[in-house]
Amino acid sequence: MMTFQSASPAELLARQRDAFLREGAPSHDQRKADLKKLRDALTSNRPKIEAAISEDFGHRSRHETAMMEILPTVQGIDYLTRNLRRFMKPQKRHVELTYRAASARVEYQPLGVVGIVAPWNYPLSLAMMPLATAIAAGNRAMIKPSEFTPQTSQLMVEMLREIFPQEQVAVVLGDAEIGATFTALPFDHILFTGSTPVGRAVMRAAADNLVPVTLELGGKSPVIVAPGQATAAAVANIAFGKLANAGQTCIAPDYALVHEDDLDSFSKGFERAISDMYPNGAASPDYSAIINQRHFDRLKSLLNDARDKGARVITQSNPPENERPHTLAPAMVLDVSDDMDIMQQEIFGPLLPVVTYRDIDQAITYVNARPRPLALYYFGGDDDARRSVLGRTTSGNVGINSTLMHYAQDDLPFGGVGPSGMGAYHGIEGFRTMSHAKGIYSQGRWNASKLMRAPFGTLADKILGFLLR
Repeated sequence: MMTFQSASPAELLARQRDAFLREGAPSHDQRKADLKKLRDALTSNRPKIEAAISEDFGHRSRHETAMMEILPTVQGIDYLTRNLRRFMKPQKRHVELTYRAASARVEYQPLGVVGIVAPWNYPLSLAMMPLATAIAAGNRAMIKPSEFTPQTSQLMVEMLREIFPQEQVAVVLGDAEIGATFTALPFDHILFTGSTPVGRAVMRAAADNLVPVTLELGGKSPVIVAPGQATAAAVANIAFGKLANAGQTCIAPDYALVHEDDLDSFSKGFERAISDMYPNGAASPDYSAIINQRHFDRLKSLLNDARDKGARVITQSNPPENERPHTLAPAMVLDVSDDMDIMQQEIFGPLLPVVTYRDIDQAITYVNARPRPLALYYFGGDDDARRSVLGRTTSGNVGINSTLMHYAQDDLPFGGVGPSGMGAYHGIEGFRTMSHAKGIYSQGRWNASKLMRAPFGTLADKILGFLLR
């Protein structure tokens, strides 16, 4: 059942498309003004955003929401604003000598109406950053947020309704059935963030209307720790990437590849890092809950399956359910095998399987035997091992001696490859993803086509002989 909006998704799309055709592409100044309105709305509504997201999750630290959602979105808007004129500027292109005196250029024009499907794990930033990109490229946009975060979605409706007419930006609320209806609409582009199975369904639906898609999916993102590099600093960085938002991050390290001689130092360092970040364990105020009971039960099932198949699980006790509902303590899973569910599924929670290797070639082979991930992390020096990992693996993005932070680099494209996604946004790549690159050829006074018109004869033979020599 659809709620909170006065028109159906199809009606909203028709209104937005009519307005786009009627008013045309917005100017640089208009886009800049719209980005400022969005930025101001995010900063002025910060306390409401933090409260809404915490309510949706059962508990999430306001600091985590501010640092992981509001701050990178505001910085992303600032980046788009600073670079907007450069992105919009037509690009001069080369013209072959044969076709002089003509000129060629590429102009980036808005596609029209962009459909944005946002997930529940970062319900604000993964809706607002695509929206900011769509606005910068001159488009109108419709957003379908997750039904799992109703408080945040409703706040999004109210916040955007105050600054944009529905003919420019609209939010469509509802369940998975409404989501399927949404992705079947003839948008000019769809940007979907979510799971790989749902991404396949979105792509099938979009194909019926020949709608281009950007799919930001996920997968099992590995972290490779080079031999001798399981230092306290490295392991603390891995723990941060794994446990931010209780592991409910599409680019979180899914599993760690650690040299067999470093397993003890890695596991002890991981336990210390947990204690440093969360002194009261899963009951710490800075530790997030799992989004709902279904996902909590799924994660517990992964742990139980691993135990039943011989894994060693190092974890803490969970807080009482009546105090912190569906909160799952961080866990390290050792002695894992490929037949365990935890090694087959994207975890999306605070569980870290650890796989040991003998040499870096074995670690690379392990990664390459699996679907290409959204992120890959490497901890080690600038040496042959690092160069081998970078040169012989393929992933969406790479973090070296860092986790998660590549997402916040606004000048880098962000996107997956193969099962972890297609296309990218952020950077100039995001602007171009949501634009049409229109090639324009302008003929000068002398027209080369005169030489290509029938009737042909000796002169044509001479010219072709010269050009194809």
